[in-house]
Amino acid sequence: MISITDKTLQDLQFSTVLGTISSICNTDIGKQKALEIVPFKTKESLMTALLQTSEYLSSFQNNNAIPNHGFDAITYEIKLLGIEDSFLEVGSFRKIAAISETSNLLIQFFKKFEEYYPYLNAKTSQIEYTKEIIKLIDEVVDKYGEIKDNASPDLLNIRRDMNLVRGKVNQSFGMALTQYNSLGYLDDIKESFVQNRRVLAVLAMYRKKVKGSILGSSKTGSIAYIEPETTLRYSRELSNLEYEEKEEITRILNN
Repeated sequence: MISITDKTLQDLQFSTVLGTISSICNTDIGKQKALEIVPFKTKESLMTALLQTSEYLSSFQNNNAIPNHGFDAITYEIKLLGIEDSFLEVGSFRKIAAISETSNLLIQFFKKFEEYYPYLNAKTSQIEYTKEIIKLIDEVVDKYGEIKDNASPDLLNIRRDMNLVRGKVNQSFGMALTQYNSLGYLDDIKESFVQNRRVLAVLAMYRKKVKGSILGSSKTGSIAYIEPETTLRYSRELSNLEYEEKEEITRILNN
């Protein structure tokens, strides 16, 4: 067994070397791991690491280049999973699926080209190959990182109702727009958005003639921004459904 003293490492400016290595790593976890490198204690472990490194470097010259092996770290997600009553956001599940796919791809690659990469294959063969994680995530999360409509029967029904109510919101607003515009109650711009809600641009002198909720006014005070009464009713219904959707998504992610 080889033993190197701290004084020797200091004389060799070992920490400076590690800092240089860390600076060219692509991921945060790689940068941290580089800083934690310590000298090998046995010749056997040293030779294995050197052979793995040699195989990796050779991949840049041969015809069997190692596939893309970049990934987003899931350190935070793993820590969160260990906390009682916590759950991961949708994007976190997509990250886990992506790193699982990358791992599976590399395991298969090194097994297929074991002749070229015997030591890297020996290393990756210690990792479990599984499609179950990806399958379970794909059943719930789409490729854009959104919860699928059919992730649960309740979510499907909620989103169907949301689409129906959105249609009623637009229809009721269009009818109010046509009605009050024909009466000459609206400004030339006719409509606008306030607090992410579609509103009528009503001339201030007619604001009491328009049934609805005033959400604001123009800087000059010449225009009142009003959400029509019927639209407001459907907007409230939509807000309730959006809350139900959020609750159902949380329930799905917790499972």
